[in-house]
Amino acid sequence: MQVISFLGNIMKEIEKMRQGKLYNPFLLEENSWKKIRQTLKEFNQSDYWIDSKPLEKLRGYFRQSYPDLALIPPFYCDHGKNISIGRHFQGNTGIVILDEAPVTIGDHVFMGPNVSLYTAIHPFSSAIRNKDLELARPIVIEDSVWIAGNVVINGGVTIKKGSVIGSGSVVTRDIPESVFAAGNPCRVIREIDEKEEAVWQQLYKEYIHG
Repeated sequence: MQVISFLGNIMKEIEKMRQGKLYNPFLLEENSWKKIRQTLKEFNQSDYWIDSKPLEKLRGYFRQSYPDLALIPPFYCDHGKNISIGRHFQGNTGIVILDEAPVTIGDHVFMGPNVSLYTAIHPFSSAIRNKDLELARPIVIEDSVWIAGNVVINGGVTIKKGSVIGSGSVVTRDIPESVFAAGNPCRVIREIDEKEEAVWQQLYKEYIHG
């Protein structure tokens, strides 16, 4: 009966987490967190450029990913099963994804080194926080976004397609489509408009024609 009661408590906490309500993360440890630890260790100690098997094993934990995913170790996540990654993702070294809530990453997303995505949110009330309770909010990164190095993205944020997040930014609110945003807190600096597009198209022509 104690085992049934314990498993029931775990399922209740998982449901609270999925609903965006307060939950106790310590009751989830046996159920989810430990499953991926050995695989993360193997991947982070692997010879990434020679042996692709550890990455393929890690991909098996994700809700969605594609064979053209590039991810340079070390990498850390809490569960893996809440992470969805689109086509042609390129992730540099040191990425951290705390995926208590769903993390959805679109196609052609680039992440620089030491990018951190935190879905977990601790209560501002110390009285509630000290009861080991937290909640989680999803993160969405749409297609063709570039996130430069040392960026932190907090729970509840959506970064719309085509935008660029500057190095060292802390993203605490939604970022609109096709803008360059940077800072702490991250804010829109300018639109990525036709004039900017023309500059890069010219550089591309010079590249093609040598």
